Amino acid sequence: MEKREKTNVMRLLDGAGIAYEPHYYGGGALSGAEVAQVLGEDPARVFKTLVTAGSPRAYYVFVIPATAELDLKKAAHAAGEKSIRMLPQRELLPLTGYVHGGCSPVGMKKRLPTFFDASAQACGGVYISGGKVGTQVFVSPADLQKLLPVSFCDLTAE
Repeated sequence: MEKREKTNVMRLLDGAGIAYEPHYYGGGALSGAEVAQVLGEDPARVFKTLVTAGSPRAYYVFVIPATAELDLKKAAHAAGEKSIRMLPQRELLPLTGYVHGGCSPVGMKKRLPTFFDASAQACGGVYISGGKVGTQVFVSPADLQKLLPVSFCDLTAE
């Protein structure tokens, strides 16, 4: 088996003493459903990381099941904003240090308020981006609270 290089996400999880399992897959930025299929996992356990903007210079991270859609009203309410908008893709790398398809809630340039969909709590563990396209880490959302400012709430569209 070839030795894979650890990502910054993995180094940060190691440093915080948080257990995780790395998973790798080939190909480019796949949809969440495709990633779940490649990993042989239930799509409800594969989560995507979305970055939003609220009031001027206020940014928020939402982590939801990969096949779900973020309800912007619920997200704004969770963040205490009147409204929020999705961050344009061109602004993602300068703000977070991550590219589209490889954005993780762990290891962003700035520590941003992070909200996980409440469904993550029932999973025991979820797959999130390992910080690089083609890399996922399986980790307990509750454990991530040791490293991130995580809140759990209902975030997805019905």
